[in-house]
Amino acid sequence: MSPATSPAARPGPDDLRRTFEAVPARTSDPGGPFADSWWGRAWVDALETLSMDEGRLARGRVYADGGHVAAVTVTPGRVIAYVHGSRPRPYRAELRLRTFSASDWDTFLDAAAARPGHLSALLDKEMPHSLADTAEETGIRLLPAAGDLEPDCSCPDRDRPCKHVVALCFQAARLLDSDPFVLLLMRGRGERELLDELGRRNAEHSARERPAAPAAPSVPAQEAFAGRFLPPLPAPLPLPAHPGEPPSYPELPGARDPLGLEHLASDAAARAHALLTTGDDPLAGLTTWQDAVRIAASRPTAGLTATTRALYRELAFATGRSTTELARAVAAWRQGGAAGLAVLEEPWDPPAGPFDRARPALAAADFPRFTPWRNHLTSPGGTLQLRFGRDGRWYGYESDRGADDWWPRAAPDTDPVAALTALRT
Repeated sequence: MSPATSPAARPGPDDLRRTFEAVPARTSDPGGPFADSWWGRAWVDALETLSMDEGRLARGRVYADGGHVAAVTVTPGRVIAYVHGSRPRPYRAELRLRTFSASDWDTFLDAAAARPGHLSALLDKEMPHSLADTAEETGIRLLPAAGDLEPDCSCPDRDRPCKHVVALCFQAARLLDSDPFVLLLMRGRGERELLDELGRRNAEHSARERPAAPAAPSVPAQEAFAGRFLPPLPAPLPLPAHPGEPPSYPELPGARDPLGLEHLASDAAARAHALLTTGDDPLAGLTTWQDAVRIAASRPTAGLTATTRALYRELAFATGRSTTELARAVAAWRQGGAAGLAVLEEPWDPPAGPFDRARPALAAADFPRFTPWRNHLTSPGGTLQLRFGRDGRWYGYESDRGADDWWPRAAPDTDPVAALTALRT
């Protein structure tokens, strides 16, 4: 099937539901074969055994050729679509196919994992003859035989299959032709689950076939090194001045975003470098939210690129916050790290001392009288604010007049007058 006519799949909420967009009417080669692959043709053969009415089959084929079949949804044991007939309201056509039992799947997966080529072929969206033959030898029939397909439709035609179900069958042949995992989904398992299980069983099968290495004789260490001179260990390698650059990750179908992987690798390298040079782990004691803010804050500050915006959306979703909350927290982290984030999110009551001396100091510097609330000092106009942190530093905040929408601004300082001066400039 050419790419122009291959139906595009939209993923469902999990791996057990796939919806394929409607395929437009065929303008070239109408009436031509619906399937190019052998397994697609086998599906059409099974369809033709459903009905001996050649006219009904021909009308259903015309419907499929003419683009009458809407989006097709495939779930375990079912294929469903709305088919537009002669009336304005479309009919709901459905095909049911028996799903495999757990023991059936166990037999099928063992047979498939016995040959590494089976896994490679499935990854290439191919259904090898040997896999289908092996399955049938063990009594597991992948493709439907006569009587395996159970049709249903909401149309008034009482004979089954009606032309609407026939059209759906032909359209299903197109889906199978482009992706044999659709057939396996009909039988009850999703693609990701199958590939994971096949990979695991394939590795176990290879390990069983690999000859075991002879066991080395056991010798006590004291006996092995008795009377021998052991040279000193070599000096450790010098630490690099900066963390290394991560490798470039290729874009692979179904794989993680390569830019996201590169960012995670860079973050891991920076953390390892800090641990080697200072002995301190920058992630020690951080909560999930603090770590998400730290990761977002490590992105470049000169504008939000598409990659950075995507990262913000993912981190906000993963932590149950909005992107605005994350952006505000990033500003606080860049202002003062974990201490700056605490100043943003945790009001507290300072003891007597530096906080009480701040207002007279501001008044002596000819600043207007600030209003205190807990560890906050707010200007009369409600646009500037100083927050006293538990680290003894003053953090500047700014808001539009009357908005009560405070954002971290300027670098913190132990002197409230200097912090406010930096905030105003």
